Amino acid sequence: MSLFFSKLQRVVLVAGVAFPSFALAGAGTPQYPVAALPSSLRENAHAVVRRQDESLAVKSVGRTVETTRRAVTVLDEAGSQWATEVVYYDKLNTITYFRGTVYDEAGRVVRQLRTADIHDISLSDGFSLATDARGRTADLRQPSYPYTVEFEYEVVSDNPLFYSTWRPQPAEQLAVEEATFRVLTPTSLPLRFQERHLPSDGALVRSKQGALDVFQWQVRNLAAIEDEADSPPVSELAPMVLTAPTEFEVEGYHGRLSSWQDLSKWTYDLNAGRDVLPPAIQAQMAALGRGEKDERARIRKVYEYLQANTRYISIQLGIGGWQTFPASSVAANGYGDCKALTNYCKALLQAAGVTSYAALVRAGSTAQDIRTDFPSSQFNHVVLCVPLTSTRPDTVWLECTDQTNPFGYMSSFTGNRHALLLLPQGGRLVATPRYGAAENRRERRADVHFDLQGNATASIRTRHTGLEFDAIAGLTGLAPSEQKKRLGDRLPLPSFTITKFSLTPDESGAVPVLTENLTLAVPALAPPNGKRVFITPNLLCRTSAPRATVGERRTDIWLSHAYTYTDTVRLHIPAGFRPEQLPAPVKLATPFGDYLSQVQVMPDGNILYIRRLLMPNTRFSRTDYPAYLDFRRRVSAADKAQVVLVKTEA
Repeated sequence: MSLFFSKLQRVVLVAGVAFPSFALAGAGTPQYPVAALPSSLRENAHAVVRRQDESLAVKSVGRTVETTRRAVTVLDEAGSQWATEVVYYDKLNTITYFRGTVYDEAGRVVRQLRTADIHDISLSDGFSLATDARGRTADLRQPSYPYTVEFEYEVVSDNPLFYSTWRPQPAEQLAVEEATFRVLTPTSLPLRFQERHLPSDGALVRSKQGALDVFQWQVRNLAAIEDEADSPPVSELAPMVLTAPTEFEVEGYHGRLSSWQDLSKWTYDLNAGRDVLPPAIQAQMAALGRGEKDERARIRKVYEYLQANTRYISIQLGIGGWQTFPASSVAANGYGDCKALTNYCKALLQAAGVTSYAALVRAGSTAQDIRTDFPSSQFNHVVLCVPLTSTRPDTVWLECTDQTNPFGYMSSFTGNRHALLLLPQGGRLVATPRYGAAENRRERRADVHFDLQGNATASIRTRHTGLEFDAIAGLTGLAPSEQKKRLGDRLPLPSFTITKFSLTPDESGAVPVLTENLTLAVPALAPPNGKRVFITPNLLCRTSAPRATVGERRTDIWLSHAYTYTDTVRLHIPAGFRPEQLPAPVKLATPFGDYLSQVQVMPDGNILYIRRLLMPNTRFSRTDYPAYLDFRRRVSAADKAQVVLVKTEA
């Protein structure tokens, strides 16, 4: 898809200046002995941050300096990622220094990072035509545990649109002994910040240092966050301080950032006047507009033209992370990044008589929504918003970087979140399409025929819609042999052969549909046991319950994916057998979800199994976990319930 801004939004690269200059310890001065670690910080931890000092120094409206000093004790192999580091840089960001040291368990120096140990790498994503994003990497992992690694680095940035986000505890099973974050900024450039989940002893301390305002936060003795089932992401649990400028300048482009309207206007002005099409294409789109009276159909034709005549290639060079190539360039070359393709589609639609607006969004199938209450640059992608005017109020959203994306579908990549409209006067946040349990459906119908030996043949038809479509849509572009393999990999059966299959997409509705048809041969699915046969009618959609929490649950229940699964299975039983026992019907209606399963004998003697599970997108208090666990266990038990057949007497 797309990376709209430079990769130096720096989730990993955090800051620090203005702390005393620390010289790395010599061999005679033990540092960070593991024996000094409190046992409370080792519990549930793979690594412990011993000391982390980060600082952001705002030098001017167009320059910042970030420094980091981080010492982490690695307790076991699962924590060894903390013994590696990547420091990012590009045209707008320069690394001043990068140092590192390894200490043994007693705190004695094992080795220091040498220049030859630091590797300079390109951070090309594999589809960028041009990018200046690079990184310097270091790997100080050791073969035996525990040990401590310390890294220090400084980055001078001429890209002050992005200030630091302080995450002293960025991952589960990472404890923190001490971490400090300091910001120094001229009084004339006020700091904007937002605090989240800070402990009571982590309150902000403000002071003055000459003409500078100084902000400092500190946390101590943070126990590791345990990995609990269905818990929120760490960003919703651990301490965090977000910072942002009120005023900035990037390569001569000045802007303010006190509101979403400010950011929208700066981005709009940066790209204004770059939507002029070549006369021939403009005339072609105008003719298309005159020939199609239905507005939605007109938009679809323009979108299909875009998909057929362009391809996505990222361009990330300096200000090119924000400023689009002209529409004429995309028309001539047939490619562009997300900004350029969105701008081009906007121009095509304008020529066809349709008004549309670019919108910034944070894209990613697992990305969290932006912090809507903290205006700042939190975006990495651009999409197109097309309000309809000739029909009932509605909006079409277009993903302009994908040649196969269904018309009007945002998918898990950009759906269910907020986007910032780019308008001449400054825009506002709007919601992208929402995909809930009503849209995200997997509907399956199966006919299963058994013979006297318990072998089975099954005909299965499954409709995947909404975000359930996303999980399988990529198969349509593969070779049949690969399709067959991947379809087989998805089936939870011990032994089977796919004898026939097909995939049929339907993109005519509000959400796309992919229908999967399978014919299977399943040997020994339900072999006789004496004169009885035991069949689990839920062949393909059994769920398991999450694990019970040891001790008191610490985190809320976070159900982030809404869906509806329905299964209708007809069991064709062999001659000479009759049902002896059927599972009791189960119906559960809870705040955590709804479940129904029932089994009945049909007039023809065959057995019909119906199952329905609806799970919402919601959040509950940790005190509700026992009730939630009970719901999931009852669903799991019902999914395993068996039909018992018995051989009839001759």
